[in-house]
Amino acid sequence: MEHPFLILVEILKVLGLKHLAEIAFEYKHVLYSWVVIALLIGCGYLASKKTDLIPSKMQNLFEVIVSGIEEFMVSVTGEEGRGFFPLTATIFIYIFACNLIGMIPGFYTPTANLNTTLSCAIIVFVYTHYLGIKIHGAHYIKQFLGPVWWMIPLMLPIEIIGHLARVLSLSFRLFGNMMGHELVLAILFMLAGAFFAPLPIMALGIFVAFVQAFIFFLLSVMYFTGAMEEAH
Repeated sequence: MEHPFLILVEILKVLGLKHLAEIAFEYKHVLYSWVVIALLIGCGYLASKKTDLIPSKMQNLFEVIVSGIEEFMVSVTGEEGRGFFPLTATIFIYIFACNLIGMIPGFYTPTANLNTTLSCAIIVFVYTHYLGIKIHGAHYIKQFLGPVWWMIPLMLPIEIIGHLARVLSLSFRLFGNMMGHELVLAILFMLAGAFFAPLPIMALGIFVAFVQAFIFFLLSVMYFTGAMEEAH
């Protein structure tokens, strides 16, 4: 989907960096991913630079978000889930921020590009099997072989295809929903203008951004938990 106005691209054009602006527009998902990363790092720094007995508003906000994610994840995975809590919390916060930033005029939703969602899905895929090998060692292969030896020729290809399909499922689900949301927003802005769009559509956009980030997070937690379990 072509965006007629991206504020960072326009700034580059004003500065006379036309060639760089063209590159930035072509790779806008990367550019605005960096913006999200910079914002999250900045907010994290502001929240943690002073840890007084009376916490700041930013610190309170981050504590509520992080503790809420941790409590939910531990309730699903048990105490052993704390080991991969930093990764899953980062995935949720990053994807949620990427989903939200596109609602700001002049900004782009990085997760509306398949490259962004695919990169997140590959990280989940790689860490799932790293976790399985780390916990079970060579016995991790038993999860792919089925309950009895004579089913190995059937179960092994099915399991391999199933695990590879997880990457497609994670990436295309998030990409499709966010791209669809971008298209709906563009159409409604075009038809209704700025008078109608801000109220119901912004509320719907926040809801969609949260749900999609939560689904990606929850599926990641389930995959990690499955890798830790013993083969049956």
